[in-house]
Amino acid sequence: MTDDLSATDQYILSHTMLRIKDPARSLEFYEQVLGFRLITRLDFEEARFSLYFLQPRGHSDSADGTLAQTFSRMGLLELTHNWGTEGDDTTMHSGNSDPKGFGHICVAVPDITAACARFEAMGVRFQKRLGEGGMKEIAFILDPDGYWIEIVQPSLMEGLVGQNKV
Repeated sequence: MTDDLSATDQYILSHTMLRIKDPARSLEFYEQVLGFRLITRLDFEEARFSLYFLQPRGHSDSADGTLAQTFSRMGLLELTHNWGTEGDDTTMHSGNSDPKGFGHICVAVPDITAACARFEAMGVRFQKRLGEGGMKEIAFILDPDGYWIEIVQPSLMEGLVGQNKV
């Protein structure tokens, strides 16, 4: 192995993918509850699946509509829908039950109390409410497929370091 990490200077984390059952329900959740916006949709007719790339509104870069632009952006959420799954009775595996794997995505908000009150008023399901458990400064909500979304207020996170609460 080489010690020269300069070759990775322009690497970015482009996106994280979650598999979904119902695109309409999931898009409504991510757009209305978390304020994401759909920037690219790709349909693969022969393989019978669609990809939906969403960007948090807090990201200020703009798309020119090309796939190169989509795949060079940082911090996107890709929702993958395999056609026909919306009609079956299986549930998606969030990774938080056995066998454990994927855990969650995280969204930072400026005022976690206000955000959680808004989620509550919208009928969003909570995995962990603000003030519960060992890490009282964070919350976890659930998307329509049961994926965990951690909600944090960055200014409150400093107090958690070193408390062995994680």
